[in-house]
Amino acid sequence: MPYVNVQITRGATRAQKSELVADITKSLVRILGKKPEHTHIVIQEIDESDWGYAGMLTDDWKAQGGD
Repeated sequence: MPYVNVQITRGATRAQKSELVADITKSLVRILGKKPEHTHIVIQEIDESDWGYAGMLTDDWKAQGGD
């Protein structure tokens, strides 16, 4: 039973999350032969102030011109 945890910063739409779940499930079926009905995918959205990148909090990094 595959369990996939996707962690992203906040901001994805419901449609984008739905597409991610569908694409990840299709990949597990195609590549590993897993059954879709046994596949669990959890999307965790994390505030940019709770995510570190390049030695900084992501919101600070973006404020300084990071993409």
